[in-house]
Amino acid sequence: MNQWAFVIAAYAVTAVGTAIVTIASWRAMRSAERQAERLSDRT
Repeated sequence: MNQWAFVIAAYAVTAVGTAIVTIASWRAMRSAERQAERLSDRT
């Protein structure tokens, strides 16, 4: 079997993992911003 299949698979796994972490971080940031907004509106 050609080693390029493994190289391409490794890049694909890395790209998908990066996308998942990026989306999860973005969602957590948006949630934290909403919570901070609610706290600042209390005063």
